[in-house]
Amino acid sequence: MTSEKSYANPGPLGLMGFGMTTVLLNLHNAGLVSMGSAILAMGIIFGGTAQIFAGILEFFKGNTFGLTAFTSYGAFWISFVLLIVLPHFGVIPASSPALIGSYLTIWGLFTAILFVATLKASKELQVIFSTLVILFLLLAAGEFTGLPIFGTIAGYEGLFCGFSAIYLAGKELLHAQG
Repeated sequence: MTSEKSYANPGPLGLMGFGMTTVLLNLHNAGLVSMGSAILAMGIIFGGTAQIFAGILEFFKGNTFGLTAFTSYGAFWISFVLLIVLPHFGVIPASSPALIGSYLTIWGLFTAILFVATLKASKELQVIFSTLVILFLLLAAGEFTGLPIFGTIAGYEGLFCGFSAIYLAGKELLHAQG
């Protein structure tokens, strides 16, 4: 008699890490709070490290999409925090708006590829990735043009994106509890 091991679903962890960090940052982008250590700490630990951990666990489940998405966005959050912190401490000079715009654009393109992959997945996942594409492109437009309105609009759109991820995380977590 063979028994199959049942493993926990790392998806809710990764989705919460992404969603909660996205909400916190976009409260800042929308102009509702100032940038501060709570956002940066969340970016390193929950948005970054917890998502990478969730991605590694997705590997063991054989989920290439989960591995790619969670580890990539975990790395995004860590790199984003470093873009802010390293120049602040004089380790490296700050990147130009054009370079940050390019950084955000390439993340938007990567996210667009992942969005296409979600077309065979749930509608909730499609909402998360489609709104994330829009978020990256709005933020990039703000960097390229220097117009703050793009960042403000991105902030409110990013709140929707982040809360969409929190919703799906909650749905998956509650489903796992049966």
